[in-house]
Amino acid sequence: MNCEVYKGSRKEGAYLFVADSKSLENLPAALTEQLGDLEFVISFDLATRTSLASADPAEVMASIKTGGFYLQMPPGKDLETC
Repeated sequence: MNCEVYKGSRKEGAYLFVADSKSLENLPAALTEQLGDLEFVISFDLATRTSLASADPAEVMASIKTGGFYLQMPPGKDLETC
C-alpha cells in the first residue's frame, strides 16, 4: 500500500498519513482546520515497512483503509493540545 505523509502548519509534530493526495479531499473539515495547510513530507510503500518511528505500520495501514487517514501526534499530545 502506497502511503503519503503530510505535516500540518498549525500543529507542530502532527503528521497525517494517507494513501494518496486525492485522499486529502475527503478529510473531515474539522481535522483540516486544526492542522492548517498541509505540506508533503514523504511517500513510501507501507506494506514493505516492518516499523515506523512512532507507529505500528499495521495500525497505520488499517486506519487508512477504514477511515481514509492516520493521524500521528507527538508523544503525550492530542489534536487540541498539540
